[in-house]
Amino acid sequence: MSEVLLDEIDALGDRLREARASITRRFIGQTQVVDLVLSALLCGGHGLLIGLPGLGKTRLVDALGTVMGLKSARVQFTPDLMPADILGSEVLETGADGSRAFRFIEGPVFCQLLMADEINRASPRTQSALLQAMQEKSVTIAGQPHGLEAPFHVLATQNPIEQEGTYPLPEAQLDRFLVQIDVPYPDRATERDILLATTGAVEDQAHAVFTAAQLIEAQALLRRMPVGDAVVETILDLVRACRPEDERAPQAVRDHVGWGPGPRAAQALMLTVRARALLDGRLAPDADDVAAMAVPVLSHRMALSFAARARGETLAGIIAQVVDGTTRARAAA
Repeated sequence: MSEVLLDEIDALGDRLREARASITRRFIGQTQVVDLVLSALLCGGHGLLIGLPGLGKTRLVDALGTVMGLKSARVQFTPDLMPADILGSEVLETGADGSRAFRFIEGPVFCQLLMADEINRASPRTQSALLQAMQEKSVTIAGQPHGLEAPFHVLATQNPIEQEGTYPLPEAQLDRFLVQIDVPYPDRATERDILLATTGAVEDQAHAVFTAAQLIEAQALLRRMPVGDAVVETILDLVRACRPEDERAPQAVRDHVGWGPGPRAAQALMLTVRARALLDGRLAPDADDVAAMAVPVLSHRMALSFAARARGETLAGIIAQVVDGTTRARAAA
């Protein structure tokens, strides 16, 4: 690794820690959630935030847009939301000379950080309107492609409890999210800090640490970080062991998993372990990073069998077993 690359990685790590500190002025505590969201942006991906109402998900995305210097927009997904409400539409205009022409009016998706609030409340037709934007960073209206401004990221939220009247995201769209980020209740000390910080006359504000151009540079630098062969093999072992069809899959996977993660999951792990190492001030990822990122990267790319759900099995528990087995086998090799 060259000295120049080392210096660039060190400088980026310092800036990321400043970004984390700025975000936590608005989104107090929950550093693991903040790190996962920052990882998603560093990797150029999208995040699915799952948590109950009132846990600060909107506040987190708002602070993130400020800190990362991104133009942000928010869409509240509802059953009557139409694709044009997100993407935009063409309108017929009449000029002063009587001529008529169609003009495209951009929707809220034309931003750099889109918050799709309660994404599973919209119909599948509206949900699918985001697919092209998330994958190709462009949208097609009336047969004409319209590119989105770089960088482009989607942070979607879901309520895990209230599922009546919702439309679960299809697997193809779930796979477009780099990570699933579970937002838990804060602990008592954190909740006390939240009460004191948010109910007074003045609240701390986040400040900009990055610009959009600097974020793009950081995303390029992340991909230049070295990943050792041992980490690559650990990622492959883990992802393949989560597929029930694989001959090396453990019994728990064969018995409880309906289908497992594809190659995009391995790609996501390769990127997110680098981001975790950067946020932790290290120059290269290790096996601990793979273990830490396994659940956020894999859990929404797998499905339990019906019998496993009936028995109360969880994907997080099965992934933890696979991680443990993979780590032991790699250490013994």
